Amino acid sequence: MADEDMLSWDESIFRDEHVFEIDYVPEVFDHRDTQLETLTHALRPATRGARPLNVLATGPPGTGKTTAIQKVFGELDAQPGVRAVRVNCQVDSTRYAVFSRIFRALFDYEPPASGISFKKLFGQIAEKLTEEETVLVVALDDVNYLFYENEASETLYSLLRAHEAHPGTKIGVILISSDLDLDIIEGLDSRVQSVFRPEEAYFPVYDTSEIVDILSNRIEVGFRPDVVPPDVLDEVAARTAETGDLRVGIDLLRRAGLNAEGRASKTIEHRDIEQTFDTARHVHLERHLEGLSDPERTLLTVIAETDAEQAGAVYETFHEETDLGYTRYTEIVNKLDDLGLIEAEYESLEGRGRSRSLRLAYDPEAVLNRLS
Repeated sequence: MADEDMLSWDESIFRDEHVFEIDYVPEVFDHRDTQLETLTHALRPATRGARPLNVLATGPPGTGKTTAIQKVFGELDAQPGVRAVRVNCQVDSTRYAVFSRIFRALFDYEPPASGISFKKLFGQIAEKLTEEETVLVVALDDVNYLFYENEASETLYSLLRAHEAHPGTKIGVILISSDLDLDIIEGLDSRVQSVFRPEEAYFPVYDTSEIVDILSNRIEVGFRPDVVPPDVLDEVAARTAETGDLRVGIDLLRRAGLNAEGRASKTIEHRDIEQTFDTARHVHLERHLEGLSDPERTLLTVIAETDAEQAGAVYETFHEETDLGYTRYTEIVNKLDDLGLIEAEYESLEGRGRSRSLRLAYDPEAVLNRLS
């Protein structure tokens, strides 16, 4: 490599590395006009002081659902008399945690860590909304986690029927889910189904040309000129399309950029893509693992180390390490299955009836490396 092609010690090929991080909201947000129109239409009544329509936003991971909400909420929260609060249900996966997050957003300080009942917490939120004549819009992002913890119906019931307990309260709800196997409406109890009649916004997988458009914009904003040659961008787009998750491509660009910098190169080459793709393609795996509790991580470790074992044998090891009972064990198995981290299947065993086997949905080494 010629000296002019090499970075000096204080140079970087990045213009703004944050552009490639998961929480970045791009100025340009293409190929989601229909979905944005649905959201805008549903939420417009809030700007007039009325209760907005509810929305159900679904689609595979990495298809722009969260970014769309953030874009619309950025505009909505700037309107007088409206507060828009997004709750990450992977982090806040109980009714109390959801309302604590809403409390923090409205009051700008934490609710008491203990000693306050849900009823009182809810009452303080409702009182503030009615006193200030504020319409609240709540987005429950990754709402599937509330379902995994059996908290979805109670949480939605409290939000959607708030006006009955606290007249004058106006709340609209947006549910966001990437779990296409989960029937959101059917999963709610009848009390909630009767009031939750949402507008629907579906976010399909981006096609290759759309991926090229989106990644080109990130490259223009995030890298210095000529860092990513066209043929390298085409490779990144093709690999992203294979996974169906735009976040893989964005993370791949960041990792490949860091790899190129490690070689003191001013451009990203195909070898940088080759060397970092295996890590980048597991971005969704890492995201799921981040939200797991210690017992859930322990069970996943046991399954990874004893792949394809019968559930009974896995439980014995899990119980020895955690001292948790079979009921909690079964709940965690079901959650890991719902998340797509494991495959829990029933099979017939000769002379022993039906038994459930537990298998990882990912390469065991990839899982164990990320759990360590």
